[in-house]
Amino acid sequence: MNVKTRLSIMMFLEYAIWGSWAPVLSAYLINTLHFSGTQVGLIYSLLPLATIIAPFIGGQLADRYFATEKLIATLQIIGGIILLLGATVSSFQAMVWLMLVYCLLFAPTLALTNSIAFVNLENSEKDFGKIRVWGTIGWIAAGWGLTGWRLLGQKLPDIAIKGDTLFLAGIFSIIMGIQALSLPHTPPKKEGTKPWAFLEALKMLKDRDFLIFAVISFIVATELQFYYVLTAPYLTSPVIGLSEANTPFIMTIAQIAEIFVMAFLLPYFLPKYGIKKTMIIGVLAWPVRYIIFMIGQPAWLVVASLALHGFCYVFFFTAAFIYVDMIAPQDIKASAQSLISVIILGLGNFIGSNFSGWIQKLFTTEAGTNWRSVFMIPTIITIVCAIAFVFLFREKKLSEKTA
Repeated sequence: MNVKTRLSIMMFLEYAIWGSWAPVLSAYLINTLHFSGTQVGLIYSLLPLATIIAPFIGGQLADRYFATEKLIATLQIIGGIILLLGATVSSFQAMVWLMLVYCLLFAPTLALTNSIAFVNLENSEKDFGKIRVWGTIGWIAAGWGLTGWRLLGQKLPDIAIKGDTLFLAGIFSIIMGIQALSLPHTPPKKEGTKPWAFLEALKMLKDRDFLIFAVISFIVATELQFYYVLTAPYLTSPVIGLSEANTPFIMTIAQIAEIFVMAFLLPYFLPKYGIKKTMIIGVLAWPVRYIIFMIGQPAWLVVASLALHGFCYVFFFTAAFIYVDMIAPQDIKASAQSLISVIILGLGNFIGSNFSGWIQKLFTTEAGTNWRSVFMIPTIITIVCAIAFVFLFREKKLSEKTA
């Protein structure tokens, strides 16, 4: 089995784990375990918090002490066991502690899977998108697989599992831990002269253009949560009127578009037009989608606008990870990936989740939610980000890479 195939399987499993629990765990916690909304919010905030803390440690361990594939294997196997245990608990306190430990184990792998792919691809600018697209396929497959299992469980009650969302994630995690041992051997760069790689990664922020890139990436990441947190309730509101049963299926339009953009458009655009132009297209797709959400009609146009997620996410965030790999010094690449993960997946997602929820509450009365006002906020913010990116960010050429 060649390297690209093994890396593709790795990405499939990584995001199948996440896709098994993230979209539907809240329903299980509220409807089955009867947790309050505040309790559910706390549990969902654990992964962004872990993403702020853990990837620096993971990047440091991979850059200095352990082979990346063995580190991924260890984290996923232990994490899978914790998820299987989590599927059996029903108390809030137990669930919080188990999910906190699990998130601290899973968060570093988000950066480490990117890092091991970049290290072992001959042309990451061309090939990374084709590898990463399998993560999106894994996310979709997990959701469809969980739905199929539940439908089968209705006919065969004996196979139904109470915490099936965490159980499936745990099975995927253990499988990935075993599969990680087949990944290319990627030893730590012990010859590096800098003992604390994550501190060196932080020093990248001294560069004006990288700082601008990081700040805009953070702000755009906060607006990403308006999509993840609020799209489902918006689509099922009287404004659009979709049924709750159809909404999960309809929302996979976003992931299908993401696959197309990542597999076919990103490999073409990035080498031809460079990082800056690619990311400008990505950031401009955000206000276009939110403007359509503000208009709210016809319903088919709102549904069709979900396809813009492919450009929003891939042309901005996937391109951002590639940019970091292009400019990071060779001996701190894993920690540089951890840094951008903290900025986007950690700080951005944590603050964005709370901010989007606060905005929705601000514009909600007894008569319902004023969705036009809600989505006006991310529209304005992403337009400002696009303008700032165009005029302030200067793309580094390959000749300018730090040795």
